[in-house]
Amino acid sequence: MWTKGDKAKPDAQLARIAARQHGLITRSQLADAGLLSSGIAVRLDSGRLHRIHRGVYAVGHAALGNEGRWLAAVLAHGAGAVLSHRSAAALWGIVSSSDLVEVTVPGGGGRARRSGIRLHRSQTLSPADVTLRSGIPVTRPTRTLDDLRRVLHATKFAAALRQAEFLRLPLGDLPTDHTRSELEARFLSLLRRRRLPQPEVNVPVDQFVVDFLGRAELLVVELYGWGAHRSRSAFEADRDRDARLKVLGYEVLRFTWRQVTGSSDAVAATVARLLIR
Repeated sequence: MWTKGDKAKPDAQLARIAARQHGLITRSQLADAGLLSSGIAVRLDSGRLHRIHRGVYAVGHAALGNEGRWLAAVLAHGAGAVLSHRSAAALWGIVSSSDLVEVTVPGGGGRARRSGIRLHRSQTLSPADVTLRSGIPVTRPTRTLDDLRRVLHATKFAAALRQAEFLRLPLGDLPTDHTRSELEARFLSLLRRRRLPQPEVNVPVDQFVVDFLGRAELLVVELYGWGAHRSRSAFEADRDRDARLKVLGYEVLRFTWRQVTGSSDAVAATVARLLIR
């Protein structure tokens, strides 16, 4: 007969496992810890276990964070399942997280659909496409971006690609214009439409990284929105930056979102005149 100390051992083991898995444990791990169905039922009734998906439980409480929700969805689909698409992008910091969790399983076999999970099946998913991040099996950034390109609107995908580049994640063969915001992308598009020379984008000049640089013309273009430049310290830093660039011989132009989107003719004309000069 088990003593009181013996009975406590499975719970201690569950706690150790859950600590490595964002508070989660699977039914097979419960069995490995020596718990039969009756023991699981007792812990469910007492609130020591909480069912998240079939065969996946939270230990102690069901208040999971994003990592817990993501891992629970992966564990629910068994070996080979990985976090993918928008959820993988959220884990990599490329897009914001959403309530729906996206998981990819290799092959085309049928698996039961589960609430709150969008299941993808892939014949091309290979071990080279998969890694661990925060203890969660997830598609690598290059595969994640490739998946995103198929499910996101072009504008949203461009924003995700910019964020991935900003985070210095590997992009594979995906082309990028090196912009870091939608405003920068719009300005670059404006120059293309007017067939103006294309500047270097987000490059170092002295101790700064400038948004756009016409190196031969010694022209710097900086773009800014009110949200990022409305403090006194930001205002002062911008003035110091402009003064230093002028000392180095650069002409500095600053345009706002409203100017680029609402007065594009005037913006293009100003840039063109300085380039011609």
